[in-house]
Amino acid sequence: MDRKLIEEKVKAFLIDELEIDEEKIYDEANLKDDMGIDSLDFVDIVVIVERNFGFKIKPEEMVGVNTLNDFYNYIESKVADK
Repeated sequence: MDRKLIEEKVKAFLIDELEIDEEKIYDEANLKDDMGIDSLDFVDIVVIVERNFGFKIKPEEMVGVNTLNDFYNYIESKVADK
């Protein structure tokens, strides 16, 4: 799966399922501070990522994932491992 498709899928679920305003979704947006994603949203994200990308997020792997770009990189690295 290429980077562009990953970005499109992530943006779609952020808007549709987490109801984040599209203008808050940009590469350097901080997931918590800029986008307002809280711990309950992260639980939803785990389920959505598993459904859309076919892998489970391990909490310890999310250390250092602060921006949306970090999140794209994380997903891209996990999808490439498959």
